[in-house]
Amino acid sequence: MDCTFCRLIRDNAARWVTHGPVASAFAPLDPLAPGHTLVIPTSHWTDIFDIPPEVLAHTMALVQRVAGKMRTELKAGGVNILSASGPGSEQSVPHLHFHVVPRWSDDAFSTWPTQRSRHQIADDPVTQLANAMAATPWPRTP
Repeated sequence: MDCTFCRLIRDNAARWVTHGPVASAFAPLDPLAPGHTLVIPTSHWTDIFDIPPEVLAHTMALVQRVAGKMRTELKAGGVNILSASGPGSEQSVPHLHFHVVPRWSDDAFSTWPTQRSRHQIADDPVTQLANAMAATPWPRTP
């Protein structure tokens, strides 16, 4: 497999914010804002659908930690956390990643979608999801 992010890890070729055994964070080549950071699982997982829950939890904990440092160190008023999973989502690199984008009230841009999906689902999607969730309950939390 020729994964861009796996190559960055293997070659130590990224501008690392932090690099750990389970999750890592680095600066993208084309940042949307000062301090924009990508958080990835250090091992290869293609998307949200194949990552084990415990690795996802560790990765999201790093997302939260990076976001907190953006608020305290960069004085960001907030953050946007962006991710895409699967071919229908515009995922550009097939390695799960989360963009953590610091935001300020005067930054004059938006990461929020400006359009709504045109896709139609015959039945009520909320009911479909609620029924599916009820049929496969969560494991007990610690």
